[in-house]
Formats: sequence, C-alpha cells, structure tokens
Amino acid sequence: MASGFRLVFALSQLLVLLDLCQGSIVGICYGRNADDLPTPDKAAQLVQLHNIKYVRIYDSNIQVLKAFANTGVELMIGVPNSDLLPFSQFQTNADTWLKNSILPYYPATKITYITVGAEVTETTGNVSALVVPAMRNVLTALKKAGLNKKIKVSSTHSLGVLSRSFPPSAGAFSSSYASFLKPMLEFLAENQSPFMIDIYPYYAYRDSPSNVTLDYALFQASSEVIDPNTGLLYTNMFDAQIDAIYYALMALNFRTINIMVTETGWPSKGSPKETAATPDNAQTYNTNLIRHVINNTGTPAKPGQKVDTYLFSLFNENRKPGLESERNWGLFYPDQTSVYNLDFTGKNAMDMNTDANVTSSNGTTTWCIASSKASEADLQNALDWACGSGNVDCTPIQPSQPCFEPDNTVSHASYAFNVYYQQNGATDIACSFGGSGIKVDKNPSYDSCIYMTAGSNKTIASSNTTAISSTSSSATVKGVPAWIFTCFLVTFISFLFIS
Repeated sequence: MASGFRLVFALSQLLVLLDLCQGSIVGICYGRNADDLPTPDKAAQLVQLHNIKYVRIYDSNIQVLKAFANTGVELMIGVPNSDLLPFSQFQTNADTWLKNSILPYYPATKITYITVGAEVTETTGNVSALVVPAMRNVLTALKKAGLNKKIKVSSTHSLGVLSRSFPPSAGAFSSSYASFLKPMLEFLAENQSPFMIDIYPYYAYRDSPSNVTLDYALFQASSEVIDPNTGLLYTNMFDAQIDAIYYALMALNFRTINIMVTETGWPSKGSPKETAATPDNAQTYNTNLIRHVINNTGTPAKPGQKVDTYLFSLFNENRKPGLESERNWGLFYPDQTSVYNLDFTGKNAMDMNTDANVTSSNGTTTWCIASSKASEADLQNALDWACGSGNVDCTPIQPSQPCFEPDNTVSHASYAFNVYYQQNGATDIACSFGGSGIKVDKNPSYDSCIYMTAGSNKTIASSNTTAISSTSSSATVKGVPAWIFTCFLVTFISFLFIS
C-alpha cells in the first residue's frame, strides 16, 4: 500500500511539474465597446492570421463563440457584473446559461476559463458579495456537464484590491474586501484556479510621474529599485506589482494559487496631459512585456514562475468613456490595420534571424512567398485574409487567370503574400503572415504569372499591418532558459522517485 501511495503521489507531482514546464502564454483581450469594429468572423480571421492562440472576451456572445469554432484558439469568456445577481441567487440560472450559451458551441469552440465578474471592487454598486456564490453556481453547472476539469472558474481584479503594493514584500489586500476575498481565495485554492489581476504600469506612471520613472514602467530601467525588506532588486514595475500580489497571498497563507494577468498594455494615444500615451511607448512596453513573459523570466520573488498574460486589447474601442487614452489601447484599428508593429515572439524585427525575416543587405529586390514549412490550414487562413481584409486583388489566381495554375494553396498564397508585401512597404513584418511567409531574392514569376515589385504599377499602401507571430513557451532563444533546465531536472528526479 505504501509503495502504491508513493506511486500515485509521484505521478500527481509529475503532472503538476509537467504543467509548469509548459511555460507562459501571451493572449489578447477582444473588447467590443465600439460601433465601428469588424464582424466577429473577421476578428477571428485576423487573430488566426497573426497566429494568436489565446483570446479573452468579456461575455458569452453567441456570434463570437461561433466565429472561433474550429480555429484552435482558446477562449476565456465572462459572466458580466450585471448577471452576478441572478447567477448568485439560483443554481438554475447558471445551469440554463451553460446549457444555452456554452454547451451548443463547445468543444468546437475551445473554452478554457470563465471569469465571473470583472473588477467588482471598482464598481459603484455593492456586488462583491455576489461573486463567490455566482462562481460556485457556475462551477456546479460545469460539474453537472462534466466540464469542471476542463474549464476553470475565477474572477478578475484591479490592483485596487490591494491596500499596499510597495515595497512588494509589504503587499497586502485591503481589509475592506476581507469578507469577499477570503472565500474567493479558498475557492481558487480548492479548485486550482488562478488569481486573475489586471495590471497597468501606465496608470502608475501617469498618475505619479515624480515617483515612477517612464523607463521603469516600460521595462527599460537602467537602475534597480530595491525592496528594503527582502533585498530583492526590481527593474520594472510589472514584476513589482505581481510580487505585491504574491506577498499579499502569502500573508493570508495562500501559497499555491498562481497569478494570471488578464489585462495589461499601454495606450498609443491620449489627451494633452497624457504625454506618455504614444505608439512608440506602447510598442516598447508590449514588446518588452512579451519577451519577459514568454521567456519565463518570472519575478524577483518567484524566478522562473509562469505568468500567463493577456494584452489589452485587440482593437481601439471608440465608445469607451473617460480620457482619450481609454479609446486607444488597441493593437489594431477597426479597419484591421496595425496601430504599431508588434511581434509576439518577443524579439524585435531587427533581432530576428528566421527565414521569414531575412532582410536583403545589398538593396536587391525581394519578394514574399509562402513557406514550405507552413501547414495547409495556416496558409489557407492567411490567403483568405490577404484576399479579404488585406485588400489584395486576388483576381490573377482565379480560374482561367494567369496565376491560377498550379492550382494549389502554396502557389496561390505565394502570389497573394507578395502583393500584400509589396503594397505595404516590402518590410519584414509585411511578409510574416504569422510565420507562413518567407522573403526571397529570386523572382518567383513564371510563364505569364508576373509577381509584382514595389516599383511596379501598384500603389504602395501607406500603412503596415502588424504580422503577429505567436510562439509557444519553447520558442528558440539564445541559450537554454533556466526554467527549461529546471523542469527537466525535477521531472527526471520525479521518475527516479517513482522507480
């Protein structure tokens, strides 16, 4: 019996370790508080084109759920604050919602998280007491459907849930939220759900520039901030705010709850007094953040700890109230062109050395074609986008036209990729297509199928669309990250223990 118990225990620990070894992910928030956004189908196509694998929405809109069916994109969906009362009062309300709004679309639409309420401590009404009862009823509904192991339930919070956040080691939850937080944390620990937090260093800098430097907020600090209690050194505010949450959790003896960042980002435009809201700063923050997260750097208090993170947001949202910055957090304009270039691999375009981003150094003409390594599905998604939202004239690859033969996806995608590439400045970013495009310096034209160049009779577009390429946490980087080595080591030790 003892050996059997040890075997079961070791296997369970091994599964936990393997989960940790998967590394952190970067997703994106798809807010829809606007009246000029593309349809959900086009938004889903844009997400697929840029190879984004994780998306958060704030409700369970049927059109959005349908749009992401069979895409492989994992969705975090939400129960809005307005629904907390009925969900908390009666189990049947949660059961009915799951039956009508979720089950008809699952598992074709991959749903992995449900957020019950959002930043309730920031709302005017006293709804915080409703959150945990609503969470329990949603979990019960999932259990009835046999989905409680596949879909995690949690709730999102603002940093205002803390009474202290500096120094990080003094992080503490506000006592005014104690009656709400204690049962929530017990729920999260019992069900192995993450504590979800929305973190915005931008606001800390904007509201207190005399205490927070811009470089510190943008991950560019040349000096370090020292926590006087621990001696830990902090080079960016993101880490400091996350560690404040960790210490607040530990102060209440909740040491096993992981943290997930469900919103973070930087606005590209603001009101006159919001001088830091610029495209350059937004690009800098998000680029550095992505690199920091996917490399599993962790934080000073939790080195190597995974922190799944969602960028806010997919589009600018013109109906959001408040200062100008509130309407300008998007990576894309509603017409699906990019606000600024962003690479989800965590590398700058100039740093990249893959076949999709090789810049011709001698100034020769280059073309963009489909990569032979890309999957048929990825090529088709990219081709559909180029001929649709990408505004490429795909007439030449239609039947009886000069570039229709050979009639295959690689050939058709190559033609469309090149047109988009040339029309958008012939930049590395314009040839990425989520990793499906590669640049070549040999003219791919054949017979009467002529591949255009930037100097041909096509007008070069004035805006570039960001080609976002997601990466798993095992993305190639120089050297082997310490967390990978650690995972292999502890996994090996676990196998020894089992034997």
